Parts: sequence; C-alpha cells; structure tokens
Amino acid sequence: MASSKVVSISLILAACVIAFLYIGLQSGPRFDVGSVIAEFANSGTSDRSFHADKFTPEILLSAPRRSPAVPDPNGKFAVYTVSTYSFQLNKKTTEIKVISIKSGQSTLITNDVATSEPNWLQDDTELLWLKEGDDGATKLVVGSVDKIGEAYVAGILPGAISNVKLKLLGPDRIAIAWTGQSWPNGTLYNQQQEPKRRSTARLYDQTMVRHWDKYVTPQKNAIWYGLLQKSRGKWGLTSVTNALQDTGLETPIPPFGGKDHFDISSTGLVFVAKDPKLNPAFNTKCNFYHVQISDFSAGPAPKPEKLELKTLQGAASSPVLSPDSKSAAFLQMQQNGYESDRNRLVYIPSIAALREKIGSSTGAQILDIGDQDTEWDRSPSSVSFSPDGTMLLPVVVDKGDDVLFKIDLTASVAEPAHQPQRLTGSGSVLDVQPLKTGSNELFISSTSLIDNSVYTIVDPAQPAGARTVSSNSRNGASFALSSDQVSDMWFKGASAYQVHALVVKPSNFSENQRYPLAYMIHGGPQSAWTRSWSTRWNPAVFAEQGYVVICPNPTGSTGYGQAFVDAITGSWGGAPYEDLVNGFEHIREHLPYVDTDRAVALGASYGGYMMNWFQGHALGRVFKALVCHDGVFSMPGQMSSDEQYFPNHDTGGPYWESMDTWQKWSPHRFTGNWSTPMLVIHNELDYRLPISEGLAMFNVLQERGIESRFLTFSDENHWVLKDENSLVWHTVVLNWINKFVGLPHYKDE
Repeated sequence: MASSKVVSISLILAACVIAFLYIGLQSGPRFDVGSVIAEFANSGTSDRSFHADKFTPEILLSAPRRSPAVPDPNGKFAVYTVSTYSFQLNKKTTEIKVISIKSGQSTLITNDVATSEPNWLQDDTELLWLKEGDDGATKLVVGSVDKIGEAYVAGILPGAISNVKLKLLGPDRIAIAWTGQSWPNGTLYNQQQEPKRRSTARLYDQTMVRHWDKYVTPQKNAIWYGLLQKSRGKWGLTSVTNALQDTGLETPIPPFGGKDHFDISSTGLVFVAKDPKLNPAFNTKCNFYHVQISDFSAGPAPKPEKLELKTLQGAASSPVLSPDSKSAAFLQMQQNGYESDRNRLVYIPSIAALREKIGSSTGAQILDIGDQDTEWDRSPSSVSFSPDGTMLLPVVVDKGDDVLFKIDLTASVAEPAHQPQRLTGSGSVLDVQPLKTGSNELFISSTSLIDNSVYTIVDPAQPAGARTVSSNSRNGASFALSSDQVSDMWFKGASAYQVHALVVKPSNFSENQRYPLAYMIHGGPQSAWTRSWSTRWNPAVFAEQGYVVICPNPTGSTGYGQAFVDAITGSWGGAPYEDLVNGFEHIREHLPYVDTDRAVALGASYGGYMMNWFQGHALGRVFKALVCHDGVFSMPGQMSSDEQYFPNHDTGGPYWESMDTWQKWSPHRFTGNWSTPMLVIHNELDYRLPISEGLAMFNVLQERGIESRFLTFSDENHWVLKDENSLVWHTVVLNWINKFVGLPHYKDE
C-alpha cells in the first residue's frame, strides 16, 4: 500500500497535470494531451495507471514496458523490470518491481537505471540483480523485498555479463551461471580495458566478416559459473569458472542467443553450440553438450561432453534440465543450412545413462509427436519442463498465436495424452515459469495485439480456468484499444489451400463507413503475423490513423504446417505473391468497409522484398504508395549478406550452381515497370541486407521520376530500436502513406 508521502506527492503531481492540461488546451493544437497523461502515469507507482485517449506512436513508445515476471519459490510475489521512455525529458527510466500475485499490486525495489535481470534467491524476500559499472564491470547486488533501499554487493565481475541463471543447491548455497564475452585466453572481456589501437584495420582469413550489426572480433560468447554462499547473513560469490575455456565452442550462439541456449542444474550445465569444425556462415549445424559439475566453487571446468544425433544435423536451441536435474530436453532441426526447418523435440530421460555412452545417440529420444502427415505439424520455438518433470511444455506458433502446449512424458506414444494438448488461447506466450515450489501451476507472461504485457496463472490439468494476475494496459483500455478491433480473415491461396490474415480495425470503426487499406507484409520470409505486441510494426498504430490493417500470412509463413513453410523455397516471388494478389481481391470483393481504391502496402526485410516485387508486377499498380524497409532489391546482392546459408537454401544452392533461380526471383530485373510512389528506409548498420540495396532502390526511383523519399539511420541495424529514432520512423511513414489516401498529416517531421 502506498505511504502517505507517496499519496501526497501523487496529489501534487495530479494538481500540476490538471493545471498543465488547462494551459495546454488553451495554447492550440501542438499540445499532445495523450503524451502528458502518459508522462504523468509513468511517474506513479502502478504500471496500470497510464491512460491514452488515442493510441499514437508516442503512446506506443512511451508506455511502460514490462519484462516477463518470475515468481518467488513460495508463489507470493513475482519480480520483473519495467522501462519507460519520456519524450519530454528525452530519458529512459528502468525499475525493478515485485508484484503481489494475490492482489496484482506492484512495489518498487529500485529505480537505478544501471540495474537489470532480477532473480529470486532462496525465498520470497531476497533478490539478486545486476548493476553495470562505469568501468565496464558488473556488480552482483543483493536486495530485500522487506528492506527496500538496503542492498549490498555480493560480487564484482570484471566485464559485462547477462543471462543469469540460479539453482538452489541447499540452505544458503546457490549455483549461478551467466554469459559474457571472453578474451581468447578465456578471461571475461571488458571493452573499456581493450588496448588502444593505432590502426583501424581489420584482417580476415575466413568469413563471417560481419554479423547482424557488428564486425566479428576475436572475442567469443561463453558461459561462466560459480557458487553463491551465505555467511554471516550476507551472500557472496566464492569463485568464477569459464565453462567453455579452451574448447573452441561458443554459446550463446550469435547474434540472438541468450538464456535459451543453456541451462543449469544442481549437477551441471547443458548448452547448444554450433559445430566448431564448420564455417558458421554456410552451416547451421549444432550439437548438444553436457558439463558434469560436482563442485561449483572449484575449477577448471570439466570438458563438455557432446551428444550428436546423426539424424538431426541442423540448428539447435532451448536446452533445458528437469527440476530433479536427472533429465534434459532440447530442440533441433534436421537439415543443416535450413534455419526454418521444423524443430524436433529431443528428450533425454537420464543424463547419467547418456553419459555412459556419450558421443552416441543412445539414451536420447526424438519424440514422435507430429510430422507432415499429421494434424499437429508445428515447429516449437522453445520448450521447458513442468514443475513436477512429467510434462514437456513447448511454445508453438499456431494459426496466428504463440501457444503453450503440454506433452505427457508418462504416456505411451499410442495414448492421446502423449500428443500435444493446448494450454493457452489467443495471444503470444513469451515466458513460462513454475508458480511455486510443490505446485504444477504455471506463471505465464504474454502479450497480444492490444496489450503489451499480461501475467496469467494456468493449471495444466485445468487450462480453461486460467487466472489473470495483471494486465499492463487493462486489456487494452489504457491504450484506448479493444479486442473487438481484431479479427481473422481466410481466403483462397494460389492453389488448393486457404491463407490466413489478421485484421485490425480502428477503435471508432463503423460498418457504414469506408476506410483506406494498409496491407502489411511480414518479413522472414519464414515467419508470421501473430497476436503479439510490437514496438516496431504495430498494426494498431496504423489502425488508429484510420486504416483497416490487414496482415496476411502467405506461403512460407509459420504456424500452418511445415509443408506450407517449405513451399516458399525456390519461389520467393511465386506462390506468396499469388496469395497476396488473391488476398487483395478477396478484400475488394468481401469487405465493403475497405476502400481498396485508397490502399497502401508496407513491408520490411522479406516484406520489403515483396514491395519491390509489387513494383515490378501488376499488384503494384493497385496501391497509391509503398513503404520498403530494409528490403531486398537484388537477389545476387545477398552474396554480401552475413549468413550465406540462408539465400543458398532458399534459392537451391550458391549463385554459381543456381543462377537461374537467383535471377528469376530478383526484383531488380523488373525495374522498368516501377511507377508507384515509394518510401525507402534502409539503415547503415544493417549487415543482413546492406544499405547498398536501399540506395539502389532510391536511385532507380529517382532516375525514373517516381515520387520517393529515402530515410536512413546511421546507428540502427535491420530494425529501428532507439525510441527517438523510432518516433521519427513512425512520423515519416505515417505522413507518407496518409498523404496518398486522404488522411490527415500526422505531424511535422
């Protein structure tokens, strides 16, 4: 409960805001009421106190962003972080909070902007979190829920770390693991301690040279472990060991790997890593490793033991250990070089039995839960164990939702319980945690198209009785959004299959009015629009401008079976394009409230490729304007990309072996047909699709006399992540498309 001091401050702030609102309302149209309300709300003690009259880019970017929450062992509180950006102060705040699982009320633990990654220690009172130092070192800080403001340092690590995981070993003894970059000698890397170079030269003997948004350096990701021990009432870190030293292995796997690439138990570590004998630019092959640790306070680390499954030669992820530390599971694909192959679930009933025959696949089971001939033909994105260890809990994209399933490990293959059973409904599951010790209930963090954070409790035995602990936006109400705005649309594809699309309407939608169309094409291409929140491509932002937003999942999209995913291979501009043509015709014929004479199309990455493909083909003529963000202009240009296995797979081989396919689906061949006004956005740190692709598009548009603009950010990669940059991005995009469909200018740039 808030103290009287907090209440008094809140009342004073409220009075100030009321006065400010009055003055602002008298001062003309430049005053943004919604932004001020949001700013006031962000200063309060409750994440649910903000409110907007209209959902705008400013609201999207300044609303509190909660992390997934982790319950304490007793199921009393859950800890999380929340960050908020103020466009008035040009400043981001970061807070660590705990939420009462019973009441839904939150309490501030610390608002130190340098803190991150809170974890519970051995009860519901003590927390461990990270604090970044000015010298590049990281402090392990211990604080208490009961004594807020009183904290101490349990250890200092000489570099940047992240992805902390803890495992209780016994009273006052906790195993800890984390990741960070290491110098070639195995010590923790600290960028601020790197010797000053007299030359900027970089010399490479093999690719990759660049990856995602960075040049590849000698520093590699590694896992460290140690022991936290409590003595005289305080926790301390007793030792540190690099589990990967002198192994030639790297995990988490760059550029996106994190906690999902390793796990810790009371007896050791498991992790996945790329095969060190193969060049990572041309291969996705990974292996599963186990490190047996008898003493977390002693080093050096035992040598990792490799499990190599001969039938699974692709990428691997999500290694997890069972609660009793005796079993393990992970995900792995079958094909090397195909990053969108179906993930198979691998279950290891006994780590001990496996270690007796390490190096062989004996003791590991590839669970037979679905293939292309069964109804459940899905690819899990993550997996975990139920609290009692009797079930696997995969998260799977399924027809526009990121769904949590359960698989009963005690059931035989023939029993229905062995087949995946759905536990969650509409929305996107982000994280799954045990609610408390001794219970099989789950604490789930998720999002939707109208809510950026929802905490829910689900009992796997009775999933229909799910209970909401907290909705950050009060089910969208704080954003002035409603679930009534979101619906589904199905239409005939290029051949005998149906294509799914998500539809988002304006909050003030009326069947009696007609609205311009925003046709939004996702990237990937092996990806999908799902009912999930995004601060980059958020359909509701466009809907609230006055568009009916339609987000189709054409051939190549995930969540509709692996055959549907695989069908885009060698056909980037084939079946997906025909699907999108049919989708537009379906809208024209069956949605009378959509004015297809006022249509725009937008896309990023593969969606950007499709904007260029539209330009060169008939569908491009139906749109008043296009937006291409970091898209593909020339398929041969992808030879300058980082992960070469991707274009090699999707075109049937390297350029010199599959030249006809590379050329057939290259948008640059059809530039003579380009005529639709287009906004081109391409960022300088995009090494997935280098900026030369965007410059080539803009040069063609300008030389052909087509109305066009070029927007670039020198400090952004394939995505626009910085808040101020993102606001510029949204402003330029909305002004561009609004101009061509007769909607009001969003605001001055």
